[in-house]
Amino acid sequence: MKLRYWIGILGIAAMLAPMLAIAEDPPVPLPRRADRMPQQAVEQLANAPAAEVATPEATETPVVDPGPAAAAAEAVAVNTTPQPVTLMAKITEDGNSLPDGVTWRVFETRTDASGDLVLAQKSDDATAHLELPPGSYVVHVAYGRAQTTDTLTVAEGENSKSLILDAGAMRLNAAVTGDVAIPINLLRFDIYTSGSTEADRTLVAQNLSPNDIVTLNAGTYHIVSYFGDVNAVVRADLRVEPGQLTDATLYHRAAQISFKLVSEAGGEAIADIDWTVKTADGQTVFSNIGAFPSTVLGEGDYLVFAKRGDQVYNREFQVQPGAAKEIEVLTAVY
Repeated sequence: MKLRYWIGILGIAAMLAPMLAIAEDPPVPLPRRADRMPQQAVEQLANAPAAEVATPEATETPVVDPGPAAAAAEAVAVNTTPQPVTLMAKITEDGNSLPDGVTWRVFETRTDASGDLVLAQKSDDATAHLELPPGSYVVHVAYGRAQTTDTLTVAEGENSKSLILDAGAMRLNAAVTGDVAIPINLLRFDIYTSGSTEADRTLVAQNLSPNDIVTLNAGTYHIVSYFGDVNAVVRADLRVEPGQLTDATLYHRAAQISFKLVSEAGGEAIADIDWTVKTADGQTVFSNIGAFPSTVLGEGDYLVFAKRGDQVYNREFQVQPGAAKEIEVLTAVY
């Protein structure tokens, strides 16, 4: 495998355009119950003594002291009143706030019956302006396939928080060794997290087309390029740097192959043929019915069978990296 790899600094955050939402929307949050107000306020109400009454002389008007109960009630009112919260996201620490393409989810720290954090609010505004009761929360922000999570403490008054995604982007393409172009409809890419084995990797993006720009958190990723649907597969580990675009071209050692059964060299293809292609060790990699089937095969030795009625014709052939090639099978014994 040959690999061409370079990194270009992004001029604007718009080059990191998001591809898809990272997940389905969480369930609609449940209403906040009164018995879930901050515990400190609840304890204040439970332990507050009754109001005291002064014992003045008979000629004076009684004066009522509001006592700690009123103060506790006032504290509860303050602690449950939603406060303004502003959330912003950046690609890097010294970058500007993202102008669009951002999805925010704010969760309470308590969990529901299934053990998931309860969704408090969601916003698709790049700079989110929310109102949340004072307390502790978990904030999640997504930009394309880049995401990050942090804690948030809401206090009385104005609250603001900026999250750093530490993200970059990747753009992938592929060609046949020798810079032979590949039709885009025959190419696709999968992106996984890095890992030494398949079990260690997690799928990040699937079935990407050539030249798609994918926003990702900075780090190393395992790339799989598929040329056709048989056995032309190339893998590579590539790194994404914060605020930069990683451009990579992967090279396949394969070729497009077409078949036809003819009665003489260069003759017309015979219709309704049952085709089977096997590797040198006998593994079937391709089958088709028709006059002129085509596929993509990786470099190596193969045997093709062409069945017409009760007659079976065959031919050995070799695939080398390069331009598309036609294999003729003559109606004779090979």
